[in-house]
Amino acid sequence: MSSAKIVVVGAGVAGLTTALLLSKSGHSITVIAKHMPGDYSIEYTSPWAGANFFPFSTAEDLARRWERATYPELMHLATKVPESGIHVQDANIYVAEGLPVTPFMQDLVDEKPWFEGLVHGFRKFQEHELPKGMVSGTTFKSVCINTAIYLPYLMGQCLKHGVVFKRGIVDHIADAAGMHFSGKKADVVVNCTGLLACKLGGVEDKKVVPARGQIVLVRNEAPAMYTTSAVHDGDDEMLYIMMRAAGGGTILGGCYQKGNWSPEIDPNLANRIMKRCVDICPELSGGKGVEGLDIIRHGVGLRPWREGGARIEKEVINGVKVVHNYGAAGWGYQASYGMSEDTVALVKESLNIPSKL
Repeated sequence: MSSAKIVVVGAGVAGLTTALLLSKSGHSITVIAKHMPGDYSIEYTSPWAGANFFPFSTAEDLARRWERATYPELMHLATKVPESGIHVQDANIYVAEGLPVTPFMQDLVDEKPWFEGLVHGFRKFQEHELPKGMVSGTTFKSVCINTAIYLPYLMGQCLKHGVVFKRGIVDHIADAAGMHFSGKKADVVVNCTGLLACKLGGVEDKKVVPARGQIVLVRNEAPAMYTTSAVHDGDDEMLYIMMRAAGGGTILGGCYQKGNWSPEIDPNLANRIMKRCVDICPELSGGKGVEGLDIIRHGVGLRPWREGGARIEKEVINGVKVVHNYGAAGWGYQASYGMSEDTVALVKESLNIPSKL
């Protein structure tokens, strides 16, 4: 296969995973990004994620296929590559009594979920195993990712395969073609700008809006990951607990506030989050309630939600071949390999390389 010059715009989990897969195909890759692993900015979503594998995708076949492709990759990293910062945890999913299921949780709590045959150790809870206020539930083996380790790990793997990283701000997607480290025009530009695709010149995708998330990161350890079908505080609030690998702390969440750009911590929401989490998992704080939580910090992240689902498409913009990979909302990590594999396939099509090669 001949080597092509490719510029990937964005260094979140989508950009890094795509750059890694492209570099393994022998291409010459430059990653251009305003924010890099190690940065914390409201514009840079990936560091704020939990992150884990809770397959609450909608019924879209694509989203399910992306998650099917990603689960074995993440399990492999968790069990065989400790330096990736991923570990295996039980995922406990509960249906709350007397509350309608939050719409995007429907697949996760389905009576016979589509992922039952994909994940390891799937089983339904017995009644005596259920926390107070829960009427049913399931559990399976999942993963939790320490993003502070995993993003630099992906970057390191990219560097190992010759990827060049450059800080830069791209105002128009076609401009990125002139940013390849070789000084020559790139053959293809890959757009992994996440939420900022709604503002990027040449793209300006108005279907992309933030789905604001707020979390509390604590030192307390959790025996498993938890989530529920709904909470009493409204459809845009959630309950999830996930302990990051390698001393990364435990994430308590959260909310899913579409259209909210605010980076500010809502202290009342933080209190509701903590109360919900210690109620369903009293051992989290040693039975001491919210007062028993040892807070590291509060955080806000803006998920790149896109009406109609994520965008994996190719087009030509101002004479530049562009492949898009953005809009994964809250499931960017758990679909990352599947989405990036499809992106690589479209890059090959754009280069007129048969996809089987």
